[in-house]
Amino acid sequence: MCDRPGLTILQRWLKVGVLTFLLLLLSFSDLAPAWAVNSTRLPAGNAVTDGRALLRYSLPIDNSTIRDIQTSLEDIANQLRGKRWKPISKDISKATKLLTDRQTAILQSIPQDRHPAALETIATLQVTLASLQTAVEAKDKEQVWEKRADVLNLVGQLESNMVAGFPFEVPAEYSHLPQLKGRATVQMTTNKGDLTVVLDGYSAPVTAGNFVDLVQRGFYDGLPFIRAEDSYVLQVGDPPGKDNGFIDPATGKYRSVPLEILAEGDPAPTYGITLEDAGRYKDQPVLPFSSYGAVALARPNEDANGGSSQFFFFLFEAELTPAGRNLLDGRYAVFGYTVEGKDVLDKLKAGDRIESAKVIEGAENLVQPQAA
Repeated sequence: MCDRPGLTILQRWLKVGVLTFLLLLLSFSDLAPAWAVNSTRLPAGNAVTDGRALLRYSLPIDNSTIRDIQTSLEDIANQLRGKRWKPISKDISKATKLLTDRQTAILQSIPQDRHPAALETIATLQVTLASLQTAVEAKDKEQVWEKRADVLNLVGQLESNMVAGFPFEVPAEYSHLPQLKGRATVQMTTNKGDLTVVLDGYSAPVTAGNFVDLVQRGFYDGLPFIRAEDSYVLQVGDPPGKDNGFIDPATGKYRSVPLEILAEGDPAPTYGITLEDAGRYKDQPVLPFSSYGAVALARPNEDANGGSSQFFFFLFEAELTPAGRNLLDGRYAVFGYTVEGKDVLDKLKAGDRIESAKVIEGAENLVQPQAA
């Protein structure tokens, strides 16, 4: 997040007010297809706006030591913007000490057969933390950014190794739909550049599974972006012809996908109802709309279970997103985050196209419904 030059304090507050008001209005209008218009996992404080960080925090694990290490390293981003070198050094020292002193506690959450890989990751992480500290001592901001990304990727590897099996059972009424039992990465080539999206089946298995299935079918190849609103959404997925979503060739019917929201502290997602309609006004989803490039399923405003193939990228600026809360949270199902190509999202407009989309990692996590 960078301040924009040339904005006075008054101008900035006016911009915040206008965009917040517009987002309020838009959130109550259809974010719809073209035919219709565990314990808390996130740390307290400011909203997390980095998609990669949100994906790390949303992993279904319960290990306080690795979470403390991660939070200390995530905090470096906030400190680095103000060049607060001493707090950064303290964050690194804390992470290093926890990694050394609490290694046994970390390994306790990792299945025994994964211990060799985990120990190798820990050893690499210790070396990389030392090089990060060296970059801080040199006050080399660029190197600190790069090394911070490296150490957090390694922390993410440790956290991923802690996941043993899928954390819940999807209701049987949705067994006819594809499900993503884990993570998958999709690369999209557009006429303006490439995008990389990581999909989170741990939090939204039905929504993410539907998307991965459609990608593998080539459904999105060649489709145009049909809606582009600055500082709001970029929408795509309306097929040519009279159909408004995906028609499953096996049934000849429109594939409807239920609204699927995993709230913080819940053991499994809530289906078919918004958190607001469920009376859960203060509850927050594990996958929030706080990161530029969040990917969510579009649906008719009046039908929580009317989504199908159309989806949108969230384009609200992180610096203007209300801390820890967004007006779309709990109303639409986020199922992944853009991790590369956010600059491409800035360039895409209505009429631009997805030239191709393919699953480059995690395809084995897609579980297809069994034939009747």
